[in-house]
Amino acid sequence: MKVVKANEGTVYEAPNHYRMWGVRKFGPPEGAAGINVSISEFLPDGGATMTSSDKERIYYVLRGSITVEEETGKKHVLEENDLIHIPPGEKRSISVNGLVAARVLVMMVMK
Repeated sequence: MKVVKANEGTVYEAPNHYRMWGVRKFGPPEGAAGINVSISEFLPDGGATMTSSDKERIYYVLRGSITVEEETGKKHVLEENDLIHIPPGEKRSISVNGLVAARVLVMMVMK
């Protein structure tokens, strides 16, 4: 078993993200080999540009509201406790809705 306390983790800046900072809470090499878990804090007017990843991702909104836009232009508005699954290779952009910072739990499959 491994416990990760609230004040533990590694702060990082994610490429193609703006007005955002992340804390990597758990993952390789010291954690599970197949998943990376982090918390993303997006300030108002923050987000991520239209990009893709070769990793499968799940975003779970812990606070605030974000819009996830697909490459086709389809938009998904996510509120607190909403979740979205993004398959590998699928492009998306993220933007924060309103003036409340958004906190998002990010789970990335590493296989």
